[in-house]
Amino acid sequence: MTERQILVVDDEQETCDLLDMVLKREGFGVTTSTSASEALELVATRDFDLVLTDLSMPEMGGLELCERVLGTRPNVPVIVITGQGSLETAIGAMRAGAYDFITKPVDPKVLVVTVQRAVQHKGLQDEVKRLQAAAPLEDSALESVVGSSAAMRRVFALVSRVGDADAGVLIHGETGTGKELIARAIHERGRRKEGPFVAINCAAVPAPLLESELFGHERGAFTDAKQQRTGLFLQASGGTLFLDEIGELPIEVQPKLLRALQERKVRPVGSNKEIPFDARVIAATNRVLEDEVYEKRFREDLFYRINVVKIDVPPLRERGGDVLHLARHFLKVYAERHGRREMELAPGAAEKLLGYAWPGNVRELENCIDGAVALARGNRVEIDDIPEKVRSFRPERFVVTANQPEEIVTIDELERRYILRVLSLVGGNKSRAAQVLGFDRRTLYRKLERYQASGQPVVVPDASVPARL
Repeated sequence: MTERQILVVDDEQETCDLLDMVLKREGFGVTTSTSASEALELVATRDFDLVLTDLSMPEMGGLELCERVLGTRPNVPVIVITGQGSLETAIGAMRAGAYDFITKPVDPKVLVVTVQRAVQHKGLQDEVKRLQAAAPLEDSALESVVGSSAAMRRVFALVSRVGDADAGVLIHGETGTGKELIARAIHERGRRKEGPFVAINCAAVPAPLLESELFGHERGAFTDAKQQRTGLFLQASGGTLFLDEIGELPIEVQPKLLRALQERKVRPVGSNKEIPFDARVIAATNRVLEDEVYEKRFREDLFYRINVVKIDVPPLRERGGDVLHLARHFLKVYAERHGRREMELAPGAAEKLLGYAWPGNVRELENCIDGAVALARGNRVEIDDIPEKVRSFRPERFVVTANQPEEIVTIDELERRYILRVLSLVGGNKSRAAQVLGFDRRTLYRKLERYQASGQPVVVPDASVPARL
């Protein structure tokens, strides 16, 4: 990571030297100056991440210096150091545009925390600008899916490769990640794009009716069957049938679905005839179907039938700058829907969006922007327009190894690292590791195979390296 550069301005060389020592010890690059006019020249010719200035200086006061720095470099935070810790001084510093102020004598701990917060703030602002500059509102690799992160580019590549094939596709991802959009993109890029796209949520239809929905029924097949009904398999002929949340499919319907996929024929409820269908079948789930198979809640043969090609849709928290791509996309959509002028996102609001974890994924972000557009007073979404839980979010961070930077990790990733850590501590003995973890050996083997199949590292770490979870 590039060293953050700080300009320290104080007319006393001794103070400059003290601040230089404290900040360099924390890994910052420091330039000192005892002259406010010299400091202005440095700001004009060099890039700094922060200016730290004394309030009382003979040539030019810290408040005036702050105003002049922000006049030429508005994105550079300024912290004012004052020996006059009064409310009036604080108000004056804030009015001059200072990011924060600290009082003399300077407490090194307070100094470091304040500087780190200011530098992080500038880093977020820079990231927002970079992403906005690099993310013009243009179609992505898929017309209906917005994103340019590495994770989404992998999804786009798979969609492009399977579009023209008729192989079964299983789309896996958390709720709200846009699995149906991916399914539609596959349909629209394939040879069946002129045919219908028929979708059903397997979790939304009661089990007794699901078979009739999928395969159809004859008149009089059951009490309320007053007329013949064509099932979704036949309605999707020439196109695509999308089985959403297939992990919720009742166990009694699964063998009938398996037979239909194998034979390419369906038998309507109450009929003795099998009718051929010509539809591509795409399934999606937010469950880990391998676990469902192991727990006997999902048939293994059906799993292999639908899992010919698997596409993992990443959660929004793993998509980096895609948050801003999507936010700007939804701004355009909902501005038009609410009859508003073209809208933009204030940098402060963008920072909050980037810092939030989005447990509801793209769907939650869309609802957030919809509400923000409705609340915005002008053509700009400000911090106050976004929901309170987004504004006040503070991420929890987990340090997983002693020599690794802080990072946010998913529960699945935390489990993977913990399993590998336990394997390391027991010398790679899988039977012993399973005992420690509370798994049976088959579960442990299955998890390791799943990590390997998904391309996740399964190298056992060095047991001599301390780890904290």
